[in-house]
Amino acid sequence: MLYIILIAVSLAMDAFAVSVSAGLTVKPFGWRQALTLGCWFGAFQCIMPLIGLFLGMTVSQAASGIGPYIACAVLLILGGKMIYEGLHPDSEPQVTQLTAPKLLTLAVATSIDALAVGVTFAFMEVNPWSSALIIGVVAFGLSVLGGMLGRKIGDRVGPRAGILGGVILAVIGIKILLEHLLG
Repeated sequence: MLYIILIAVSLAMDAFAVSVSAGLTVKPFGWRQALTLGCWFGAFQCIMPLIGLFLGMTVSQAASGIGPYIACAVLLILGGKMIYEGLHPDSEPQVTQLTAPKLLTLAVATSIDALAVGVTFAFMEVNPWSSALIIGVVAFGLSVLGGMLGRKIGDRVGPRAGILGGVILAVIGIKILLEHLLG
């Protein structure tokens, strides 16, 4: 369960950073806008791991012996990507309005990592339904929080959140591999 919560927080860092940006740049920005971001990001963060799980299950039978290696590689790649984006904050999208097409684009873009993590669920012993729900709820909460923080404190928080999320994903990937090798 702790792994899923850590993964959920890590995955939500992109949505958190975009929400901070929205809180800074969307005018007016208040609870309604924060809840809108939370709903979009939370829903996509919840759905994408289940789609990834389905994709992963289609190959898990053939790849069961290399599953921990796949899970480790995916989490290291995603973690590295998040660290890179955190170190290069100009790569984060700027949000100036919350239209449905813009929200859809941002929700998909920030949940691609969740799709990839869902693939690893096929190789891990987790309940995919509760895991996806936890990921969605955490993304919802951090997105709302990010939007309101962006409105209050400015752009100092967003990029650092991505770096922390990336490090957590990389550490979890290494732990999965070490448990397989030493277990």
